[in-house]
Amino acid sequence: MKPTLNTISDFYGAVRLDVRDPPPGEGLLPRRPGLFGLFAVWRERARFREELALKARDTPYLIGDIGLTMDDAREELAKPFWRR
Repeated sequence: MKPTLNTISDFYGAVRLDVRDPPPGEGLLPRRPGLFGLFAVWRERARFREELALKARDTPYLIGDIGLTMDDAREELAKPFWRR
């Protein structure tokens, strides 16, 4: 099941994924070293952006509720899965 992003802290927690230096005790994924960890982060970013796209399409008023503008959402959705 995909996680839902209902608050601004959920959004920033999902966007802040990084294999090299994840925040201590935060993030959606446990730290995994090496190539497996990189693929896991990429998969999570792709899922997050897919969920953001659905939210922007189906309920655009919720984008404002999490502290973003539609331009911010479009900018995030334009990124490929490997970009932070």
